[in-house]
Amino acid sequence: MAKVKYALISPTFKRPDEVTEFLASLEQLEYPKDQYQVILGDGTPGDELRPLLQEYFDTLPLQIYYEEFLPVSDARNRAAELAEAEYFIFLDSDCIIPSGYLKGIDAFLSEYPDTTLFGGPDAASADFTDLQKAINFSMTSFLTTGGIRGGKASVTSYQPRGFNMGMSAALFKEVGGYDEEFVCGEDVELSLRLQKAGAISRFIPEAHVYHKRRATLKQFRRQVFRFGAARPLLAKAHPGNLKITHLFPLAFTAFRYVSTILFLLVFALDSSMLGVPFAAYVSYMIAVFLSALKKEGLSVALLAVKTTNTMNGGYGMGFLRNYIEVYIKGNSRGIKL
Repeated sequence: MAKVKYALISPTFKRPDEVTEFLASLEQLEYPKDQYQVILGDGTPGDELRPLLQEYFDTLPLQIYYEEFLPVSDARNRAAELAEAEYFIFLDSDCIIPSGYLKGIDAFLSEYPDTTLFGGPDAASADFTDLQKAINFSMTSFLTTGGIRGGKASVTSYQPRGFNMGMSAALFKEVGGYDEEFVCGEDVELSLRLQKAGAISRFIPEAHVYHKRRATLKQFRRQVFRFGAARPLLAKAHPGNLKITHLFPLAFTAFRYVSTILFLLVFALDSSMLGVPFAAYVSYMIAVFLSALKKEGLSVALLAVKTTNTMNGGYGMGFLRNYIEVYIKGNSRGIKL
């Protein structure tokens, strides 16, 4: 087929409600359908997902690559092999894409035509559950992640994430796509290789997606545990990549437990100074609560206290366990995830 401008690529695995909502949002894109493709790399056991998506072949320029139990990086690479486009944009199937998404990218690339790697922010839609909004706040607020997930209009060191990550198709092919042996943090690893190959990376504020993430705290903790576990692997593969901000969740978690223990000792030892760390922790959580309250309201703010603790605790423990596995035990593949 003739080359189009964009190939929208997503790995899928079960979750039919999620995938159909994702595709339904793509039906609303304000962009010529002859200028983009939608390609899914699906690994759903028994090919149970594909029959449920047949209606979208009539309304979208849709293709599906199917292979049972296809891992996420393999799914993205196999789908990309079907693409005939100038730019590949990788999206997660738990995202809802706003109608003006491609128009926003188009306008930005017209202004900055040398951009070969780009990404945008994730946001919470008004119809998300309170928990999803709280998770989004914890993942994107300056108070919780320090803004490392993006927030500047043009940053050449910006590392797009796989939920919303675009790049020159030629550069993607030049570096060999996703590393299928990299079991966690594969999207950041690809960003690093692309930048080493000369990619000019920029953040596009207009290219936001509504990201549902996980539906329960347990699922969210499992997800951020993987994020934390990825960091030692990324640091091993790309020396110098580990930043002080990546250590914050581990430091936060350690501080929370230590300060609580010291606070309890106040009553045993009658030393008010031991309560200072606990007061600092409480002050920080109050700041998180007030920030979320101003942005999202009371019910979300109360949950944001939980999700912030869950995020930092899960990420911190994932980082610590895999750091020990990789750097102390010498297992280059890390813990099993």
